[in-house]
Amino acid sequence: MTRTDVTLRGRARFREIIASHLRSAKKHLGLAAGCLLGVTVMQLLVPWPLKIILDHVLLQKPMPQSLSFLDGLNQTWPLMLLVGLAASIAVIAVISGALAYAQSFVTSKIGHHLVFAIRRSLFSHVQQLSLSFHSRTNSGELLTKLAGDTQTLKSAFTDIPLTVSGHTLTCFGMFAVMFFINWELSLIILATMPVLIATLFILNRKIRATTRDQRNQEGHVASRLNEVLSSISVVQAFGRERFEQDRFEQEGAKHLQTGLRTARTTAALTRVVSMIGAASTAATVFFGAWQVLKGHMTPGDLLVFVGYVKNLYGPIKDLSKLSAQFSQAMVGAQRIADLLGIEPEIQDRPDAVKAGRLSGDIRFEHVSFGYLEGSRVLHDLSFQIAPGQRIALVGPSGAGKSSLVGLLLRLYQPSEGHIVLDRIDLADYERQSLRREIGTVLQDSLLFQTSIAENISYGKEDATREQIMDAAREANSHDFIMRLSEGYETVVGERGGTLSGGQRQRICLARALVKQPSILILDEPTASLDPESATYVREAITGVHADRTTIVITHHLVGMELFDQILVLEQGRLVEQGTHHQLLNRQGLYANLYEQQAPRQLSDQDAATDSPGASTSEREMKQHP
Repeated sequence: MTRTDVTLRGRARFREIIASHLRSAKKHLGLAAGCLLGVTVMQLLVPWPLKIILDHVLLQKPMPQSLSFLDGLNQTWPLMLLVGLAASIAVIAVISGALAYAQSFVTSKIGHHLVFAIRRSLFSHVQQLSLSFHSRTNSGELLTKLAGDTQTLKSAFTDIPLTVSGHTLTCFGMFAVMFFINWELSLIILATMPVLIATLFILNRKIRATTRDQRNQEGHVASRLNEVLSSISVVQAFGRERFEQDRFEQEGAKHLQTGLRTARTTAALTRVVSMIGAASTAATVFFGAWQVLKGHMTPGDLLVFVGYVKNLYGPIKDLSKLSAQFSQAMVGAQRIADLLGIEPEIQDRPDAVKAGRLSGDIRFEHVSFGYLEGSRVLHDLSFQIAPGQRIALVGPSGAGKSSLVGLLLRLYQPSEGHIVLDRIDLADYERQSLRREIGTVLQDSLLFQTSIAENISYGKEDATREQIMDAAREANSHDFIMRLSEGYETVVGERGGTLSGGQRQRICLARALVKQPSILILDEPTASLDPESATYVREAITGVHADRTTIVITHHLVGMELFDQILVLEQGRLVEQGTHHQLLNRQGLYANLYEQQAPRQLSDQDAATDSPGASTSEREMKQHP
């Protein structure tokens, strides 16, 4: 699929989101449009009370035919007429202010709901995108699109269209009245418009270009912040604060320069409008006064002209500012549309099968896989796992163990071959129902900044407290949880930072077990753990019910005799398969890895059995080998 196809699809989806929201807000839009029309009428009426006072009260000129009913009052009670006209100025201001307030509130409400609708759709879309997309995309860039770009759209599709419509009506209304009063003087003002429009067009193009660069730089800055803050322990441990500060300042300096270019162009646009407006006002005063001296206009007419000219360039100045905002919004809209146009690489088929309780019969048939086109991480894998078996995936780093598990979870699609689960092709299952039946414990034991109970129930939304506690017991974590200050209601720090690595890993295991999965997958469950913590985790894995298929990725070859089958991978190929004793007797890769780890395993076993947390059976084994 070409880049153009992605862009067109993204724009279509984006337009549908906007149109759907605006259709649901028709009544509010109608109310805002009505208020806007009222504000426009009030702006046209502003100079007229002053014209009547100047021409007909002070200069005693006859009232026009449309105002002839005021002649009698002007002759007998001029003070009362003056009071009424002065009061009308205040009434016009009050009505205009009330209508403007109502319009601002309604359009702001529509805008906030629109931002929420776009963010909801965008967040849902991003969650559906394949893991390979997230692997190659900066999280900071996604955050900028979800938070910053969506916010710029708040005014672009609500405030700006209505404001532009109101200002356009105001300008046309003022020109209509001015042409009615004196068409010659109106032509002088109209002559400045082509110059103004051409200038606005040129500057607006520059604003859009610099805004696009600015938004891209904001994404880079956000990515840098996210990367450093999520790895702050590494930064501090290596004393690289100054280095990261310099890198951040480099990114910030680029963003600063693009921001200054945008601000400079926007300021130039505003100044151009002000200068042309001042020149037009000066010309209006000069030629208007000349027309008054010749008797072609009244002083009140000139007052209306001057008031309209000043009010005319006010909306144009606002429109120039709005054009800059609109350019920023269009850049954000394009970035959002580009993201919406990306299709998930893995999608459910129309006739996808909902996964019920699975027996765990897994078969790989000549499966190959690569993250990038033309490369292979896994090569022609074929093996079978019987229901209820405990399987260990072992091999050197980079052998493809985690990639194999990613295929089983349908996070990726095989490049070649098939994966069959309970005699059904894995691609025929509905993804969500499939993943509900598979419990996963990742190597990076991530927890959310909420209570332990909520972290465990993340695996099953409707889990009861009893089910949460049963899962914790099965994961060998109930005892240490009860020793915490608030027990299961203890709130852990961000990413579980207030707990030890072993505690986090056991809570993650409980999170996987609470939904009673048909298949349990553990990716390096004891990696980076001290011997005592690793012992607790291994005991929890050993205690997992035997009626579910369990797959453990590990490079610590401890307790291998407990597994029914061991699959040995090297450079993406299955090189050995069998039980612990069978593989040792073959004297192949597995035997070499085991022999290399033998001294460390003995040291770890001694440390674990000497620790207070060691199990009774381990201590007895050490005393009576």
